[in-house]
Order: sequence, then structure tokens, then C-alpha cells
Amino acid sequence: MKIADLNPGSRNVNLKVQVINKGEPRDVVSRKDGSAHRVSDVLVGDSTGCIILSVWNENIETVHEGTSYSITNGYITVFKDSMRLSLGRLGHMEVSSEEIEPNMESNVSDKKVERQPRPRFGGQDRRYGSRDRSYGRKRY
Repeated sequence: MKIADLNPGSRNVNLKVQVINKGEPRDVVSRKDGSAHRVSDVLVGDSTGCIILSVWNENIETVHEGTSYSITNGYITVFKDSMRLSLGRLGHMEVSSEEIEPNMESNVSDKKVERQPRPRFGGQDRRYGSRDRSYGRKRY
């Protein structure tokens, strides 16, 4: 897979990239449980373009500018109308010996992307079953 092939719904992303620029880590607080984390935006690229990779916590120190990496099982998120590559819990990133010449002319993270709404479960409300959407009452 190449960076130019990525879209907001991309899952199981496997890429070989080179780190172009590593941003300064910043502190963030989890919305789920209020725990503190660190995140760094890392610009990575391949021959077709570049994208921002979000690197979290202890992984920040393992990423170095100019180094090539093989990314396995990543996925695309949309943050502030921008596509970002993420590893999540199941993704892996390891140093690669392959030389990569990144194309910095095409940054897919610069393109504005609207977040797609998550699909509802078959038009049904889980608590009350099927509903008439125009009146909000159960159908009989």
C-alpha cells in the first residue's frame, strides 16, 4: 500500500515510510478516563506522498528523523478535518533497511476531509426497537 491510496476509512494499513519531521511531544488528557498521555505528530512519507503519523507515549522516543520504518496494521483517523495515520494497540512500527525517497509535494494530511458519521444499526434504536423517525414514536 502507498500513502496516495489512503482514505478516511482505511484499515489494516501496511506501509514503508521515512520520517521527514518529528514534532515536539505535547501532553493530552484522555476523554475516556482522564489519564495523562503524550502525543507527537510525525510527518512520514513514501514515493507517493506524506501524511502525519500520531505517535503516543513511550513510542515517541523510538522514532527518529531520516529513519525508514515499516508500519503494519495501522489505520486512518480524521482529526481536525485532517487524515492522520495511527497505530493503535494492534499496530506495529519497526526500523526498515529500505531506502525511501519521500514525496513532500503531496501531503494527504493537508487536504480537508469531513468526518463520516458512523452508521446506525439498521435504522433501529437499540433501546426501543424500530421507530417512526418523523414522529419519534413506535410503529404499531
